[in-house]
Amino acid sequence: MAFLKGNKEKKGEQEMSFLEHLEELRWHIIRSVLSIVILTIGAFIFKDFIFNKIILAPKNPDFWTNRVLCELGHRFLGATNDILCINTKPFALISIKMSGQLTTHIAVAIVSGVILSAPIILWEFWRFFKPALLTTERQYARGADLWASMLFFMGVVFGYYMIVPLSIHFLGSYQISEQVVNQIYIRSYIGTLTSIILASGVIFELPLITYVLTKIGIITPQFLVKYRKHSIVVIFILAAIITPPDIFSQILVSIPLLLLFEIGIIISKNVYRNKQKKRDEFMNDNTD
Repeated sequence: MAFLKGNKEKKGEQEMSFLEHLEELRWHIIRSVLSIVILTIGAFIFKDFIFNKIILAPKNPDFWTNRVLCELGHRFLGATNDILCINTKPFALISIKMSGQLTTHIAVAIVSGVILSAPIILWEFWRFFKPALLTTERQYARGADLWASMLFFMGVVFGYYMIVPLSIHFLGSYQISEQVVNQIYIRSYIGTLTSIILASGVIFELPLITYVLTKIGIITPQFLVKYRKHSIVVIFILAAIITPPDIFSQILVSIPLLLLFEIGIIISKNVYRNKQKKRDEFMNDNTD
């Protein structure tokens, strides 16, 4: 009975007309937009938390990363050694337009609403496309969505707590001359923070990208092992691009990237081994 019911549901889904599909899509879009609006309003209301506790926090001396690095420096380099004490002199941000703070508040609220509603949006579109997928495709898509979200979140957290404070310290305190005073525009600060966090989130998708490329046959574990030395050079160059130009920051960022690459090799080997096993089984079955 369950099998017949599943066939009826599948048949009903296939017999939906084009207009019925549009109507179904319209309601998914409406719910997605509604979630964005509601969460944007919430982000607008809780501006103190979003700005003071999240966006502006990394530039303050009492931020978690700044305190931990300073304590580590005092413990291992000496109580008077402040080389790892970053952002000890927080700089002031400026708004150069009359409506600058209001428009910044609105823009940040909208972006926050989109980010916070991303799981809802993905879920709505998943529900729309799900009937068109086979059972195996649904399982792969569900797993990929979960892993992609987890890896991206890990990258965002790493970028926010590790790269952002170091970048703010370097860029905020860098001077070409004592006669030039840094007066940093709030939009420039937010743009720098956002770009670093998003770049970190994308980079942490490396194991999933490796899995997909191995699955479709573009790369092999032998290829990754062969060009491991080249990848190390690329990783250090990438770390130099997304971090301030100092050795400590580059090493700090390079270590997790190297680990991600090695994890990608392990994943690629497992995927490749499973593909070879299924291929051998298929060949044996046809031979018999």
